[in-house]
Amino acid sequence: MFNKLLGAVFGSRHERELKRIRPILAEIDEHGRRLASVSEDELKAQTAKFRATIADRTRALSDQIASLKERKRTAADAGERESLDNELSGADGRGGLEADYRRAIRDVLDELLPEAYATVREAARRLVGTKVMVTGRELEWNMVHYDVQLIGGIQLHLGRIAEMATGEGKTLVATLPLYLNALPGRGAHLVTVNNYLARRDSQWMGHLFTYLGLNVACLDDTEPGSDARKAAYHADITYGTNNEFGFDYLRDNMVVATDQRVQRPHIYAIVDEVDSVLIDEARTPLIISGPVGNESDGQYAEYNAAVLRLVRRQTELANDLVARGEKALESGDLTAAGLAFYKAQLGNPKNKRLLKSLQEQGVKMLVQKQELEVIADRKLPPSKQQFREVEDDLLFVLDERGHTVHLTDRGVDFLSPSDHDQFVLPDISSEVHRIEHSHEMTGVEKLEARRVIEGEYALKSEKLNIIHQLLRAHSLYEKDVNYVVQDGQVLIVDEFTGRTMPGRRWSEGLHQAVEAKEGVQVKGETQTLATITFQNYFRMYEKLA
Repeated sequence: MFNKLLGAVFGSRHERELKRIRPILAEIDEHGRRLASVSEDELKAQTAKFRATIADRTRALSDQIASLKERKRTAADAGERESLDNELSGADGRGGLEADYRRAIRDVLDELLPEAYATVREAARRLVGTKVMVTGRELEWNMVHYDVQLIGGIQLHLGRIAEMATGEGKTLVATLPLYLNALPGRGAHLVTVNNYLARRDSQWMGHLFTYLGLNVACLDDTEPGSDARKAAYHADITYGTNNEFGFDYLRDNMVVATDQRVQRPHIYAIVDEVDSVLIDEARTPLIISGPVGNESDGQYAEYNAAVLRLVRRQTELANDLVARGEKALESGDLTAAGLAFYKAQLGNPKNKRLLKSLQEQGVKMLVQKQELEVIADRKLPPSKQQFREVEDDLLFVLDERGHTVHLTDRGVDFLSPSDHDQFVLPDISSEVHRIEHSHEMTGVEKLEARRVIEGEYALKSEKLNIIHQLLRAHSLYEKDVNYVVQDGQVLIVDEFTGRTMPGRRWSEGLHQAVEAKEGVQVKGETQTLATITFQNYFRMYEKLA
Protein backbone atom coordinates (compact mmCIF):
# COMPACT_ATOMS: atom_id res chain seq x y z
CA MET A 1 0.00 0.00 0.00
CA PHE A 2 2.82 2.37 0.99
CA ASN A 3 4.71 1.57 -2.25
CA LYS A 4 1.59 2.31 -4.30
CA LEU A 5 1.21 5.64 -2.49
CA LEU A 6 4.85 6.54 -3.23
CA GLY A 7 4.35 5.58 -6.87
CA ALA A 8 1.26 7.75 -7.12
CA VAL A 9 3.10 10.76 -5.64
CA PHE A 10 6.54 10.44 -7.23
CA GLY A 11 5.83 8.16 -10.21
CA SER A 12 7.69 4.99 -11.17
CA ARG A 13 11.40 5.03 -11.94
CA HIS A 14 10.55 4.67 -15.63
CA GLU A 15 8.25 7.70 -15.48
CA ARG A 16 10.82 9.76 -13.58
CA GLU A 17 13.49 8.92 -16.16
CA LEU A 18 11.20 9.93 -19.02
CA LYS A 19 10.41 13.17 -17.22
CA ARG A 20 14.15 13.88 -16.95
CA ILE A 21 14.71 13.09 -20.65
CA ARG A 22 11.82 15.14 -22.10
CA PRO A 23 13.67 18.49 -21.80
CA ILE A 24 16.60 16.94 -23.70
CA LEU A 25 14.21 15.78 -26.44
CA ALA A 26 12.84 19.32 -26.61
CA GLU A 27 16.38 20.68 -27.05
CA ILE A 28 17.05 18.15 -29.82
CA ASP A 29 13.86 19.22 -31.60
CA GLU A 30 14.83 22.89 -31.24
CA HIS A 31 18.26 22.29 -32.79
CA GLY A 32 16.58 20.12 -35.43
CA ARG A 33 14.33 22.96 -36.58
CA ARG A 34 17.36 25.24 -36.96
CA LEU A 35 19.46 22.62 -38.79
CA ALA A 36 16.64 21.85 -41.23
CA SER A 37 17.25 25.21 -42.90
CA VAL A 38 21.07 25.15 -43.10
CA SER A 39 22.98 24.20 -46.25
CA GLU A 40 24.48 20.76 -46.74
CA ASP A 41 28.01 22.11 -46.27
CA GLU A 42 26.99 23.78 -43.00
CA LEU A 43 25.43 20.54 -41.75
CA LYS A 44 28.56 18.56 -42.59
CA ALA A 45 30.68 21.24 -40.87
CA GLN A 46 28.93 20.46 -37.57
CA THR A 47 31.40 17.62 -36.89
CA ALA A 48 34.43 19.91 -37.20
CA LYS A 49 32.68 22.48 -34.99
CA PHE A 50 31.99 19.89 -32.26
CA ARG A 51 35.58 18.67 -32.38
CA ALA A 52 36.92 22.20 -32.10
CA THR A 53 34.72 22.79 -29.03
CA ILE A 54 35.98 19.59 -27.38
CA ALA A 55 39.61 20.46 -28.17
CA ASP A 56 39.23 24.00 -26.75
CA ARG A 57 37.64 22.73 -23.54
CA THR A 58 40.24 20.02 -22.92
CA ARG A 59 43.41 21.51 -24.45
CA ALA A 60 44.99 22.64 -21.17
CA LEU A 61 44.58 19.22 -19.54
CA SER A 62 45.63 17.42 -22.72
CA ASP A 63 48.84 19.47 -22.97
CA GLN A 64 49.64 18.87 -19.29
CA ILE A 65 49.17 15.12 -19.68
CA ALA A 66 51.34 15.00 -22.83
CA SER A 67 54.09 16.96 -21.05
CA LEU A 68 54.04 14.68 -17.99
CA LYS A 69 54.13 11.55 -20.17
CA GLU A 70 57.18 12.86 -22.03
CA ARG A 71 58.93 13.69 -18.75
CA LYS A 72 58.10 10.23 -17.44
CA ARG A 73 59.46 8.61 -20.61
CA THR A 74 62.80 10.42 -20.34
CA ALA A 75 63.16 10.34 -16.52
CA ALA A 76 66.16 8.30 -15.38
CA ASP A 77 65.19 8.09 -11.71
CA ALA A 78 62.61 5.43 -10.71
CA GLY A 79 61.30 7.61 -7.89
CA GLU A 80 60.70 10.50 -10.28
CA ARG A 81 58.87 8.20 -12.72
CA GLU A 82 56.63 6.94 -9.90
CA SER A 83 55.90 10.52 -8.79
CA LEU A 84 54.98 11.53 -12.34
CA ASP A 85 52.85 8.41 -12.70
CA ASN A 86 50.92 9.31 -9.53
CA GLU A 87 50.39 12.81 -10.87
CA LEU A 88 49.07 11.37 -14.11
CA SER A 89 46.76 8.64 -12.82
CA GLY A 90 46.76 8.84 -9.02
CA ALA A 91 48.04 6.28 -6.53
CA ASP A 92 45.19 3.87 -7.36
CA GLY A 93 45.47 4.33 -11.15
CA ARG A 94 42.03 5.96 -11.34
CA GLY A 95 42.70 9.57 -10.39
CA GLY A 96 45.15 12.32 -11.27
CA LEU A 97 45.09 14.47 -14.38
CA GLU A 98 43.83 11.62 -16.56
CA ALA A 99 40.68 11.37 -14.41
CA ASP A 100 40.24 15.16 -14.71
CA TYR A 101 40.57 14.82 -18.49
CA ARG A 102 37.95 12.05 -18.60
CA ARG A 103 35.56 14.20 -16.56
CA ALA A 104 36.15 17.18 -18.86
CA ILE A 105 35.40 15.03 -21.94
CA ARG A 106 32.25 13.66 -20.28
CA ASP A 107 30.99 17.13 -19.36
CA VAL A 108 31.48 18.62 -22.82
CA LEU A 109 29.87 15.59 -24.53
CA ASP A 110 26.85 15.88 -22.24
CA GLU A 111 26.52 19.54 -23.25
CA LEU A 112 26.89 18.75 -26.96
CA LEU A 113 24.44 15.82 -26.90
CA PRO A 114 21.24 17.66 -27.99
CA GLU A 115 22.87 19.43 -30.93
CA ALA A 116 24.91 16.36 -31.93
CA TYR A 117 21.86 14.08 -31.91
CA ALA A 118 19.90 16.67 -33.90
CA THR A 119 22.76 16.74 -36.42
CA VAL A 120 22.70 12.95 -36.86
CA ARG A 121 18.91 12.94 -37.24
CA GLU A 122 18.98 15.74 -39.81
CA ALA A 123 21.74 13.94 -41.75
CA ALA A 124 19.64 10.75 -41.76
CA ARG A 125 16.65 12.76 -43.06
CA ARG A 126 18.68 14.27 -45.91
CA LEU A 127 20.03 10.86 -46.92
CA VAL A 128 16.54 9.39 -47.45
CA GLY A 129 16.32 8.05 -50.99
CA THR A 130 20.08 7.73 -51.50
CA LYS A 131 21.67 4.38 -52.40
CA VAL A 132 24.22 2.45 -50.34
CA MET A 133 26.01 -0.86 -51.02
CA VAL A 134 25.58 -3.26 -48.09
CA THR A 135 27.29 -6.69 -48.23
CA GLY A 136 27.13 -6.68 -52.03
CA ARG A 137 23.52 -5.48 -52.32
CA GLU A 138 22.31 -2.00 -53.18
CA LEU A 139 19.89 -0.65 -50.55
CA GLU A 140 17.93 2.58 -50.35
CA TRP A 141 18.36 4.64 -47.19
CA ASN A 142 14.90 5.19 -45.67
CA MET A 143 15.54 5.66 -41.94
CA VAL A 144 15.12 8.71 -39.71
CA HIS A 145 15.32 8.63 -35.90
CA TYR A 146 12.05 8.68 -33.94
CA ASP A 147 11.78 10.00 -30.37
CA VAL A 148 11.92 6.48 -28.90
CA GLN A 149 15.24 5.96 -30.68
CA LEU A 150 16.54 9.28 -29.38
CA ILE A 151 15.63 8.12 -25.85
CA GLY A 152 17.52 4.87 -26.43
CA GLY A 153 20.50 6.83 -27.74
CA ILE A 154 20.55 9.04 -24.63
CA GLN A 155 20.58 5.98 -22.36
CA LEU A 156 23.39 4.35 -24.34
CA HIS A 157 25.48 7.52 -24.10
CA LEU A 158 25.09 7.38 -20.31
CA GLY A 159 26.51 3.83 -20.27
CA ARG A 160 23.23 2.11 -19.48
CA ILE A 161 21.40 -0.91 -20.86
CA ALA A 162 18.69 -0.21 -23.45
CA GLU A 163 16.28 -3.03 -24.30
CA MET A 164 14.49 -2.78 -27.63
CA ALA A 165 12.25 -5.24 -29.42
CA THR A 166 13.03 -6.57 -32.88
CA GLY A 167 12.09 -3.99 -35.51
CA GLU A 168 12.45 -0.94 -33.25
CA GLY A 169 15.67 0.07 -34.97
CA LYS A 170 18.52 -0.91 -32.64
CA THR A 171 21.01 -0.49 -35.46
CA LEU A 172 19.94 3.10 -36.06
CA VAL A 173 19.79 3.91 -32.32
CA ALA A 174 23.49 3.08 -31.94
CA THR A 175 24.47 5.74 -34.50
CA LEU A 176 23.61 8.52 -32.03
CA PRO A 177 25.95 7.65 -29.10
CA LEU A 178 28.60 6.29 -31.49
CA TYR A 179 28.74 9.63 -33.32
CA LEU A 180 28.84 11.64 -30.08
CA ASN A 181 31.49 9.49 -28.39
CA ALA A 182 33.63 9.35 -31.54
CA LEU A 183 33.96 13.15 -31.63
CA PRO A 184 36.92 13.35 -29.16
CA GLY A 185 38.90 11.15 -31.57
CA ARG A 186 39.61 8.40 -29.05
CA GLY A 187 37.55 5.73 -30.80
CA ALA A 188 34.08 4.23 -30.30
CA HIS A 189 33.35 0.51 -30.69
CA LEU A 190 30.22 -1.39 -31.67
CA VAL A 191 30.47 -5.04 -30.58
CA THR A 192 28.22 -7.59 -32.33
CA VAL A 193 27.83 -11.34 -31.91
CA ASN A 194 28.67 -12.38 -35.48
CA ASN A 195 30.79 -11.09 -38.35
CA TYR A 196 27.85 -10.73 -40.77
CA LEU A 197 26.18 -8.15 -38.52
CA ALA A 198 29.48 -6.32 -37.99
CA ARG A 199 30.14 -6.09 -41.73
CA ARG A 200 26.53 -5.23 -42.62
CA ASP A 201 26.12 -2.51 -39.98
CA SER A 202 29.51 -0.92 -40.64
CA GLN A 203 28.60 -0.50 -44.32
CA TRP A 204 24.95 0.42 -43.73
CA MET A 205 25.45 2.93 -40.90
CA GLY A 206 28.78 3.94 -42.39
CA HIS A 207 26.74 5.69 -45.08
CA LEU A 208 25.47 8.09 -42.39
CA PHE A 209 28.78 8.48 -40.54
CA THR A 210 30.75 9.13 -43.73
CA TYR A 211 28.27 11.85 -44.72
CA LEU A 212 29.07 13.56 -41.40
CA GLY A 213 32.83 13.29 -41.92
CA LEU A 214 33.66 10.32 -39.67
CA ASN A 215 35.51 7.23 -40.89
CA VAL A 216 34.21 3.75 -40.10
CA ALA A 217 35.97 0.38 -40.15
CA CYS A 218 35.05 -3.27 -39.65
CA LEU A 219 37.54 -5.62 -37.99
CA ASP A 220 36.30 -8.58 -40.02
CA ASP A 221 37.48 -6.91 -43.24
CA THR A 222 41.10 -7.08 -42.00
CA GLU A 223 43.64 -9.72 -40.95
CA PRO A 224 44.67 -10.04 -37.27
CA GLY A 225 47.92 -8.24 -36.48
CA SER A 226 48.05 -6.45 -39.84
CA ASP A 227 48.49 -2.73 -40.49
CA ALA A 228 44.92 -2.74 -41.81
CA ARG A 229 43.67 -4.10 -38.47
CA LYS A 230 45.60 -1.35 -36.66
CA ALA A 231 44.08 1.25 -38.99
CA ALA A 232 40.62 -0.18 -38.24
CA TYR A 233 41.15 0.48 -34.54
CA HIS A 234 42.32 4.01 -35.31
CA ALA A 235 39.11 4.77 -37.22
CA ASP A 236 36.57 7.03 -35.53
CA ILE A 237 34.10 4.15 -35.22
CA THR A 238 35.00 0.45 -35.26
CA TYR A 239 32.57 -2.44 -35.73
CA GLY A 240 33.55 -6.02 -34.88
CA THR A 241 32.60 -9.21 -33.06
CA ASN A 242 33.25 -9.80 -29.37
CA ASN A 243 35.73 -12.54 -30.27
CA GLU A 244 37.79 -10.28 -32.55
CA PHE A 245 38.03 -7.51 -29.96
CA GLY A 246 39.00 -9.99 -27.24
CA PHE A 247 41.55 -11.94 -29.26
CA ASP A 248 43.17 -8.73 -30.54
CA TYR A 249 43.69 -7.71 -26.91
CA LEU A 250 45.33 -11.07 -26.13
CA ARG A 251 47.55 -10.84 -29.22
CA ASP A 252 48.56 -7.29 -28.24
CA ASN A 253 49.79 -8.64 -24.92
CA MET A 254 52.05 -11.14 -26.69
CA VAL A 255 53.92 -8.71 -28.98
CA VAL A 256 57.58 -7.87 -28.39
CA ALA A 257 57.30 -4.14 -29.22
CA THR A 258 54.57 -1.63 -28.35
CA ASP A 259 54.33 -0.38 -31.95
CA GLN A 260 53.14 -3.87 -32.95
CA ARG A 261 49.96 -3.46 -30.91
CA VAL A 262 46.80 -2.77 -32.90
CA GLN A 263 44.39 -1.61 -30.20
CA ARG A 264 44.12 1.83 -28.64
CA PRO A 265 43.00 2.47 -25.03
CA HIS A 266 39.48 1.16 -24.39
CA ILE A 267 37.17 4.20 -24.20
CA TYR A 268 33.56 3.55 -25.25
CA ALA A 269 31.76 0.45 -26.49
CA ILE A 270 28.19 -0.57 -27.21
CA VAL A 271 27.66 -4.33 -26.83
CA ASP A 272 24.85 -5.83 -28.90
CA GLU A 273 23.06 -8.86 -27.40
CA VAL A 274 24.62 -7.93 -24.05
CA ASP A 275 22.78 -10.73 -22.21
CA SER A 276 24.50 -13.30 -24.42
CA VAL A 277 27.98 -11.75 -24.23
CA LEU A 278 28.16 -10.70 -20.58
CA ILE A 279 25.84 -13.26 -18.95
CA ASP A 280 25.60 -16.46 -21.03
CA GLU A 281 29.28 -16.35 -22.03
CA ALA A 282 30.59 -14.33 -19.08
CA ARG A 283 32.82 -17.11 -17.75
CA THR A 284 33.77 -18.55 -21.14
CA PRO A 285 37.44 -17.65 -21.59
CA LEU A 286 39.05 -16.55 -24.81
CA ILE A 287 42.24 -18.59 -25.09
CA ILE A 288 45.25 -18.35 -27.38
CA SER A 289 47.14 -21.62 -27.41
CA GLY A 290 50.47 -22.61 -28.88
CA PRO A 291 52.24 -25.91 -29.58
CA VAL A 292 54.09 -27.46 -26.65
CA GLY A 293 56.96 -28.68 -28.76
CA ASN A 294 57.15 -32.25 -27.46
CA GLU A 295 56.34 -35.56 -29.12
CA SER A 296 54.00 -37.10 -26.54
CA ASP A 297 50.96 -37.36 -28.84
CA GLY A 298 51.43 -41.11 -29.38
CA GLN A 299 51.66 -41.75 -25.64
CA TYR A 300 48.03 -40.72 -25.12
CA ALA A 301 46.87 -43.66 -27.23
CA GLU A 302 49.54 -45.87 -25.62
CA TYR A 303 48.36 -45.23 -22.04
CA ASN A 304 44.66 -45.01 -22.87
CA ALA A 305 44.05 -48.76 -22.55
CA ALA A 306 45.72 -48.91 -19.11
CA VAL A 307 43.77 -45.89 -17.89
CA LEU A 308 40.52 -47.38 -19.22
CA ARG A 309 41.17 -50.53 -17.14
CA LEU A 310 41.90 -48.31 -14.14
CA VAL A 311 38.64 -46.37 -14.61
CA ARG A 312 36.61 -49.59 -14.97
CA ARG A 313 38.13 -51.00 -11.79
CA GLN A 314 37.40 -47.72 -9.99
CA THR A 315 33.77 -47.94 -11.18
CA GLU A 316 33.53 -51.40 -9.61
CA LEU A 317 34.98 -50.05 -6.36
CA ALA A 318 32.54 -47.13 -6.40
CA ASN A 319 29.61 -49.52 -6.95
CA ASP A 320 30.78 -51.59 -3.96
CA LEU A 321 31.03 -48.44 -1.83
CA VAL A 322 27.52 -47.34 -2.84
CA ALA A 323 26.21 -50.82 -2.00
CA ARG A 324 27.89 -50.60 1.42
CA GLY A 325 26.36 -47.17 1.92
CA GLU A 326 22.88 -48.39 1.00
CA LYS A 327 23.25 -51.36 3.37
CA ALA A 328 24.43 -49.10 6.22
CA LEU A 329 21.52 -46.75 5.52
CA GLU A 330 19.04 -49.61 5.81
CA SER A 331 20.54 -50.70 9.14
CA GLY A 332 20.42 -47.13 10.48
CA ASP A 333 24.21 -46.61 10.64
CA LEU A 334 24.19 -43.08 9.21
CA THR A 335 27.89 -42.44 9.96
CA ALA A 336 29.04 -45.49 7.98
CA ALA A 337 26.58 -44.66 5.18
CA GLY A 338 27.84 -41.08 4.89
CA LEU A 339 31.48 -42.22 4.78
CA ALA A 340 30.80 -44.88 2.11
CA PHE A 341 28.85 -42.48 -0.12
CA TYR A 342 31.52 -39.79 0.37
CA LYS A 343 34.28 -42.21 -0.72
CA ALA A 344 32.22 -43.20 -3.76
CA GLN A 345 31.81 -39.52 -4.67
CA LEU A 346 35.57 -38.95 -4.37
CA GLY A 347 36.27 -41.81 -6.73
CA ASN A 348 33.42 -41.58 -9.23
CA PRO A 349 31.23 -38.47 -8.82
CA LYS A 350 29.20 -39.24 -11.96
CA ASN A 351 28.45 -42.84 -10.97
CA LYS A 352 24.80 -43.45 -11.94
CA ARG A 353 24.08 -45.63 -8.90
CA LEU A 354 25.57 -42.98 -6.59
CA LEU A 355 23.59 -40.16 -8.24
CA LYS A 356 20.40 -42.19 -7.75
CA SER A 357 21.20 -42.70 -4.05
CA LEU A 358 21.92 -38.99 -3.60
CA GLN A 359 18.34 -38.26 -4.71
CA GLU A 360 17.01 -40.02 -1.61
CA GLN A 361 16.02 -37.79 1.26
CA GLY A 362 18.87 -36.91 3.62
CA VAL A 363 21.65 -38.75 1.74
CA LYS A 364 23.18 -35.64 0.13
CA MET A 365 23.23 -33.95 3.55
CA LEU A 366 25.06 -36.97 5.01
CA VAL A 367 27.72 -36.72 2.29
CA GLN A 368 28.15 -32.96 2.79
CA LYS A 369 28.49 -33.45 6.55
CA GLN A 370 31.14 -36.12 5.98
CA GLU A 371 33.01 -33.84 3.56
CA LEU A 372 33.12 -31.04 6.15
CA GLU A 373 34.40 -33.47 8.79
CA VAL A 374 37.20 -34.65 6.49
CA ILE A 375 38.21 -31.05 5.67
CA ALA A 376 38.31 -30.17 9.38
CA ASP A 377 40.22 -33.39 10.14
CA ARG A 378 43.00 -32.51 7.68
CA LYS A 379 43.75 -29.35 9.66
CA LEU A 380 44.61 -31.38 12.77
CA PRO A 381 48.09 -32.76 13.60
CA PRO A 382 48.67 -36.14 11.85
CA SER A 383 48.52 -38.01 15.17
CA LYS A 384 44.97 -36.76 15.80
CA GLN A 385 43.55 -37.25 12.30
CA GLN A 386 40.75 -39.83 12.00
CA PHE A 387 40.27 -39.82 8.22
CA ARG A 388 43.86 -40.13 6.96
CA GLU A 389 42.98 -43.39 5.19
CA VAL A 390 39.76 -42.14 3.56
CA GLU A 391 41.30 -42.44 0.07
CA ASP A 392 42.92 -45.85 0.59
CA ASP A 393 39.98 -47.76 -0.95
CA LEU A 394 40.32 -45.79 -4.20
CA LEU A 395 42.67 -45.91 -7.19
CA PHE A 396 42.42 -42.19 -7.87
CA VAL A 397 40.57 -39.20 -6.42
CA LEU A 398 38.55 -36.70 -8.45
CA ASP A 399 37.53 -33.14 -7.64
CA GLU A 400 34.53 -32.52 -9.88
CA ARG A 401 34.32 -28.81 -9.05
CA GLY A 402 38.01 -28.11 -9.65
CA HIS A 403 38.27 -30.67 -12.50
CA THR A 404 41.45 -32.09 -10.93
CA VAL A 405 42.58 -35.66 -10.30
CA HIS A 406 45.41 -37.46 -8.50
CA LEU A 407 46.49 -41.08 -8.27
CA THR A 408 46.55 -42.87 -4.92
CA ASP A 409 49.27 -45.38 -3.98
CA ARG A 410 46.83 -48.15 -4.85
CA GLY A 411 46.29 -46.59 -8.28
CA VAL A 412 50.04 -46.37 -8.92
CA ASP A 413 50.42 -50.06 -8.01
CA PHE A 414 47.54 -50.94 -10.36
CA LEU A 415 49.17 -49.15 -13.30
CA SER A 416 52.69 -50.39 -12.61
CA PRO A 417 52.77 -53.30 -10.15
CA SER A 418 56.44 -54.11 -10.88
CA ASP A 419 57.79 -50.54 -10.69
CA HIS A 420 56.03 -48.35 -8.12
CA ASP A 421 58.39 -45.42 -8.81
CA GLN A 422 57.39 -45.19 -12.48
CA PHE A 423 54.57 -42.75 -11.69
CA VAL A 424 56.08 -41.09 -8.61
CA LEU A 425 57.96 -37.82 -9.11
CA PRO A 426 61.40 -37.66 -7.47
CA ASP A 427 62.12 -34.92 -4.92
CA ILE A 428 64.23 -32.91 -7.34
CA SER A 429 65.23 -30.20 -4.84
CA SER A 430 66.76 -32.67 -2.37
CA GLU A 431 68.49 -34.56 -5.20
CA VAL A 432 70.01 -31.34 -6.58
CA HIS A 433 71.09 -30.36 -3.05
CA ARG A 434 72.76 -33.76 -2.60
CA ILE A 435 74.59 -33.41 -5.92
CA GLU A 436 75.73 -29.82 -5.30
CA HIS A 437 77.15 -30.67 -1.85
CA SER A 438 78.83 -33.91 -2.91
CA HIS A 439 82.60 -33.98 -2.22
CA GLU A 440 83.11 -37.04 -4.41
CA MET A 441 82.03 -35.50 -7.75
CA THR A 442 83.92 -33.18 -10.04
CA GLY A 443 82.21 -30.10 -11.51
CA VAL A 444 81.59 -31.89 -14.82
CA GLU A 445 80.14 -34.93 -13.02
CA LYS A 446 77.80 -32.69 -11.01
CA LEU A 447 76.52 -31.05 -14.21
CA GLU A 448 75.92 -34.47 -15.79
CA ALA A 449 74.18 -35.77 -12.65
CA ARG A 450 71.91 -32.71 -12.58
CA ARG A 451 71.10 -33.16 -16.27
CA VAL A 452 70.13 -36.80 -15.67
CA ILE A 453 67.92 -36.08 -12.63
CA GLU A 454 66.21 -33.13 -14.37
CA GLY A 455 65.60 -35.25 -17.49
CA GLU A 456 64.11 -38.05 -15.39
CA TYR A 457 61.88 -35.57 -13.59
CA ALA A 458 60.66 -34.02 -16.87
CA LEU A 459 59.95 -37.46 -18.36
CA LYS A 460 57.98 -38.67 -15.34
CA SER A 461 56.15 -35.35 -15.04
CA GLU A 462 55.04 -35.56 -18.67
CA LYS A 463 53.95 -39.19 -18.24
CA LEU A 464 52.00 -38.36 -15.08
CA ASN A 465 50.28 -35.44 -16.82
CA ILE A 466 49.17 -37.78 -19.62
CA ILE A 467 47.71 -40.21 -17.05
CA HIS A 468 45.92 -37.40 -15.20
CA GLN A 469 44.46 -35.93 -18.40
CA LEU A 470 43.25 -39.36 -19.54
CA LEU A 471 41.61 -39.87 -16.13
CA ARG A 472 39.87 -36.49 -16.47
CA ALA A 473 38.76 -37.35 -20.01
CA HIS A 474 37.27 -40.70 -18.96
CA SER A 475 35.76 -39.63 -15.63
CA LEU A 476 34.69 -35.98 -15.94
CA TYR A 477 34.10 -35.26 -19.64
CA GLU A 478 31.03 -36.82 -21.24
CA LYS A 479 30.41 -37.30 -24.94
CA ASP A 480 27.41 -35.30 -26.24
CA VAL A 481 27.51 -33.20 -23.05
CA ASN A 482 30.96 -31.60 -22.84
CA TYR A 483 31.93 -32.43 -26.43
CA VAL A 484 30.76 -34.14 -29.61
CA VAL A 485 32.62 -36.18 -32.20
CA GLN A 486 32.05 -35.08 -35.81
CA ASP A 487 34.00 -36.18 -38.89
CA GLY A 488 36.75 -37.70 -36.75
CA GLN A 489 37.19 -34.54 -34.67
CA VAL A 490 36.42 -33.73 -31.04
CA LEU A 491 34.44 -30.46 -30.88
CA ILE A 492 33.96 -28.66 -27.57
CA VAL A 493 30.36 -27.82 -26.62
CA ASP A 494 29.79 -24.40 -25.03
CA GLU A 495 28.29 -25.13 -21.58
CA PHE A 496 26.17 -21.96 -21.69
CA THR A 497 24.78 -21.96 -25.23
CA GLY A 498 25.00 -25.66 -26.15
CA ARG A 499 26.69 -24.75 -29.45
CA THR A 500 29.85 -26.42 -30.71
CA MET A 501 33.00 -24.31 -30.89
CA PRO A 502 34.98 -25.38 -33.99
CA GLY A 503 38.67 -24.48 -33.84
CA ARG A 504 38.84 -24.37 -30.05
CA ARG A 505 40.83 -26.98 -28.13
CA TRP A 506 41.34 -27.71 -24.47
CA SER A 507 44.93 -27.10 -23.41
CA GLU A 508 47.53 -28.89 -21.27
CA GLY A 509 46.87 -32.22 -23.03
CA LEU A 510 43.18 -32.60 -22.15
CA HIS A 511 42.02 -32.41 -25.78
CA GLN A 512 44.52 -35.09 -26.78
CA ALA A 513 43.26 -37.27 -23.93
CA VAL A 514 39.65 -36.95 -25.11
CA GLU A 515 40.77 -37.75 -28.68
CA ALA A 516 42.55 -40.88 -27.44
CA LYS A 517 39.47 -41.85 -25.42
CA GLU A 518 37.25 -41.56 -28.53
CA GLY A 519 39.72 -43.35 -30.79
CA VAL A 520 40.16 -40.46 -33.25
CA GLN A 521 43.45 -39.02 -34.50
CA VAL A 522 45.41 -37.42 -31.64
CA LYS A 523 46.64 -34.01 -32.79
CA GLY A 524 49.47 -31.85 -31.47
CA GLU A 525 49.35 -30.86 -27.81
CA THR A 526 48.82 -27.19 -26.99
CA GLN A 527 49.44 -24.95 -24.02
CA THR A 528 47.66 -21.77 -22.96
CA LEU A 529 49.65 -18.67 -23.91
CA ALA A 530 47.06 -15.99 -23.09
CA THR A 531 43.50 -15.98 -21.78
CA ILE A 532 40.76 -13.55 -20.71
CA THR A 533 36.99 -13.72 -20.15
CA PHE A 534 34.55 -11.35 -21.85
CA GLN A 535 33.63 -9.92 -18.45
CA ASN A 536 37.21 -8.95 -17.69
CA TYR A 537 37.84 -7.61 -21.19
CA PHE A 538 34.84 -5.28 -21.29
CA ARG A 539 35.58 -4.11 -17.74
CA MET A 540 38.55 -2.20 -19.19
CA TYR A 541 36.34 0.27 -21.08
CA GLU A 542 35.82 3.70 -19.52
CA LYS A 543 32.15 3.52 -20.53
CA LEU A 544 30.13 0.50 -21.62
CA ALA A 545 26.56 0.43 -22.94
